[in-house]
Amino acid sequence: MTYDSTLKYLVEQYPQAFTRWLWNQQPAEDIEILNTELSTEPIRADALFFVRVADAILHLEFQTLPQSEPPLPLRMLDYWVRLYRQYRCDIEQVIIFLKPSRLAGVFVNQFTERNLSFRYRVIRIWECDPQALLTTPGLLPLAVLAQAEVPETLLSQVAAKIDMIEDRQQQRNLSACVQLLAGVKFDEQLIQAYFREDMMQESVVYQRIIRQGLEQGLEQGLKQGLEQGLEQGKRNEFNLIIRLINRRLGEINPQLQNQIEELSFDQLEDLGEALLDFQTEVDLTNWLNQFRDK
Repeated sequence: MTYDSTLKYLVEQYPQAFTRWLWNQQPAEDIEILNTELSTEPIRADALFFVRVADAILHLEFQTLPQSEPPLPLRMLDYWVRLYRQYRCDIEQVIIFLKPSRLAGVFVNQFTERNLSFRYRVIRIWECDPQALLTTPGLLPLAVLAQAEVPETLLSQVAAKIDMIEDRQQQRNLSACVQLLAGVKFDEQLIQAYFREDMMQESVVYQRIIRQGLEQGLEQGLKQGLEQGLEQGKRNEFNLIIRLINRRLGEINPQLQNQIEELSFDQLEDLGEALLDFQTEVDLTNWLNQFRDK
């Protein structure tokens, strides 16, 4: 979630920087960030971006590792088909891998099957020349992950560039992005040696991450609490039904008890009403059989 939020901020705030870097041309001023939900069984991904520039779309996907289900090549083909079906324009697709890896997946840039060959671009950020990234503020957070003989020197260069930004809010936000993405490559103590932690805490990026974390934590807590409450309610209802049955009919055989345990909460309530008319265990068996056959 941390990396996704950081990259989301960077692409949304600096789309011109990304299109200039990846297309090697001056982009049009009219740039639109498209919704990541596509028609035909909508799919969403946190680190997936569609940037519409004039009559073309730049599809960006950030990955730390190449493992994916479905596999990345098939996903890229699927995205292309959905985008083209919806927009009918030129589409440039780029996967940017952030974390150094020798896994075979980071070197794959095509999907091939019988009668089909489909290609896209792959950028391994650790192989990129950092100079192209150091000249644009919006790309500074990615610069720390670029190629460097002495990575710490590159980190200090980025820190110096951040210090030169005059707009204080922009400086705080980009500093936070640099610190968060630098965690892919650098030790936390080294990052803190070059960047002030208070600048990150004051940034909108950091506040967004905290807010999302709180929202997700609350949502997960409510979901877990509801599930546990329903499960506990069903267990209490089951225990009550068994006590009433034992009092009215005597102890029943384990097989019947297992059948009752498989009933839903509503079905247990129905049984609670029906058992008032039961005289023998046969009545209970018949009720369960009739209910099971419905």
